[in-house]
Amino acid sequence: MITDDLKAAYNRSKWGIAVRGLFGILIGIAILARPIASVAALALVIALWAIIEGIVGIVAAFELRAIVQHWWVLLLTGLVSLLFGIAALYYYPSLSLAFAVVWVAWWLITAGVIAGYASFMERKVGLSWGWTMAWSVLALVAGVLALVYPGVTLAWLLGLLAAFGIVGGIMRLVVAFRMQSVQSDVKRTVGQPLRT
Repeated sequence: MITDDLKAAYNRSKWGIAVRGLFGILIGIAILARPIASVAALALVIALWAIIEGIVGIVAAFELRAIVQHWWVLLLTGLVSLLFGIAALYYYPSLSLAFAVVWVAWWLITAGVIAGYASFMERKVGLSWGWTMAWSVLALVAGVLALVYPGVTLAWLLGLLAAFGIVGGIMRLVVAFRMQSVQSDVKRTVGQPLRT
């Protein structure tokens, strides 16, 4: 029955979010505890994170296939993540570290180009465009510098990854606990007779 499938998928999603949250917090603490040794660990973290995200995505895709029409998109993203993680372990640490630097540079350059376009559109319609253009220039320069100075990029990325792991992990735990609370509220409400 679809109701049982939805309940089962909801429970598995809740626990999947909680496990991913705990994993993120542990990784963030480990990076902060050993900053010097974390550059090599960053490569391992990227590979393991990709593998875990891939496995969770694949499992979720198969769990949701009965109720979600485009479940294969989740399966595809899980497979890509899993395969990248395996390749990153095989080519340890160079593939993960190169990926990290190129990803940061690509993100900054793309954000800079989009912000530059947005500033021209803002100017065209008479809006204040100076701050958007300043962000565009800053992002473009930072993207180029990220490629030129990969060591500094990795150091900044370590700090951001630690913060993201801890804050993101806490947020996922909060979401998992809220999901449990909502589930309890629904059970309590359904179990009560209607008041007239």
